[in-house]
Amino acid sequence: MKPLRAGDAAGEEFVALSEGTDGEDNLMKIGDMAKAFDVTLRALRFYEDKGLLSPIREGSARLYTRRDRARLKLVLLGRKLGFSLREVKQMIDLYDPTGSNAKQLRLTLDKSEKQLGRLQKQRTAIDEAIAELNKLMTEVRRRLSERTVASSNPG
Repeated sequence: MKPLRAGDAAGEEFVALSEGTDGEDNLMKIGDMAKAFDVTLRALRFYEDKGLLSPIREGSARLYTRRDRARLKLVLLGRKLGFSLREVKQMIDLYDPTGSNAKQLRLTLDKSEKQLGRLQKQRTAIDEAIAELNKLMTEVRRRLSERTVASSNPG
């Protein structure tokens, strides 16, 4: 099985970074990066502090490579799927452009199976809460209707 690349389908893009070198031909400034991914400057700095992004520093300027953009895309996907930043970092740090990435794929599958189980439990709890809320609203409507009818027919 070949390593999967960022930019493929959602599940596939999580397990690898984009191909190619990090040449400086396509650098992006922090403001442009924030706009492109609809994140705050603070979030980008936070992800850098956590070791998820490694922009080139020119003085106080941060310049993001294609690799950083691929990693940010994976971070945002991972957060959307409910993974912690630590889990996301573990999964994407295992990517090896020259290797089989079998360890990365196994870890991603294991974490994904566990996350799917958590999400399914949450769905069950939400479905139960919705059913209870619907029952409550039905009962409140019934009582309100009875009281409205009773107050309009004084006797």
